[in-house]
Amino acid sequence: MVTSTKRRPGPAKLLPGSSRAHQLRTINGAAAPNLAVRGLKGVVLLISCALVIAPFLAVISTSLADQAQIAEAGGYVLWPQNPSLDAYRAIFSGGVVTRATLVSIGVTLVGSGLSVVVVAFLAYSLSRPGSWGHRPILLLVLFTMLFNAGMIPNYLLIKQLGLIDSYWSLILPTLVSAFQVVIVRAFFLEVPQEIIDAARIDGASELQILVRIMMPLSRAVLAVVALFNAVSYWSAFFNAVLYINSTEKWPLQLVLRTYVIDNTAVGADLPGEVVPPQQSLQMAILVVSLVPICLVYPFLQKHFAKGVVVGAVKG
Repeated sequence: MVTSTKRRPGPAKLLPGSSRAHQLRTINGAAAPNLAVRGLKGVVLLISCALVIAPFLAVISTSLADQAQIAEAGGYVLWPQNPSLDAYRAIFSGGVVTRATLVSIGVTLVGSGLSVVVVAFLAYSLSRPGSWGHRPILLLVLFTMLFNAGMIPNYLLIKQLGLIDSYWSLILPTLVSAFQVVIVRAFFLEVPQEIIDAARIDGASELQILVRIMMPLSRAVLAVVALFNAVSYWSAFFNAVLYINSTEKWPLQLVLRTYVIDNTAVGADLPGEVVPPQQSLQMAILVVSLVPICLVYPFLQKHFAKGVVVGAVKG
């Protein structure tokens, strides 16, 4: 009997006297673009990058500029002549922005941590076919992805629970996401049943199986859940508008809405005699609210796509 084995294609041999990109296109059967097409692509790419970077540059530059340069530029400065950090010193000198930043950091850390725990527990219980009531509960979770109670019923529920003007009103309404539960449950279903059976034979309880086996194996997916919830809690402000009455409990995003979008004066809430320009203060608050998202989003985009694929595709 003659058996044929498939040979892996070796690396393509490049012809001398030609660039690598040109030879690869020739090998793949595609003609290399001429100089005009490549130049046009470069121009389009530069214009696109400039349109994306220019607003961020204007915000950062305006936060560093003084009143004379802001007035001369008509409101927004693209490049400050004498950059100063007075606006950042003012908003972090113990005023409302400092307090709101601490509130947002606390809500983000507590909310993200609790979300990971609750989603993991709920997803694990729904991934066990023999668990009590797992199918009706799963249908209820999936039902919430299609229908929402609405703003007024949610407000009445928060009021009946006594959470009005409480930090928990910023955390509990968005604590569990049905989409995240489905993703984590799909990952738990991929774990071989033999591993769970072996742990049960060794005397492990369901809680020990979840904490010591399932959660370490699903570290990548749970990291995605934590990152996604962190961005969501940091960027949220609508729950604060509905449920928070005290200005001392405002998160940073609500301060941003009040002082930047509503164009409310910031100087009255800042300690000290010398107050920087209002435009600089507003742009400084905007920069402070954007920095965490800009730092987290590249990692979130990469790991979120990976976690969705790992948790949703079954082999």
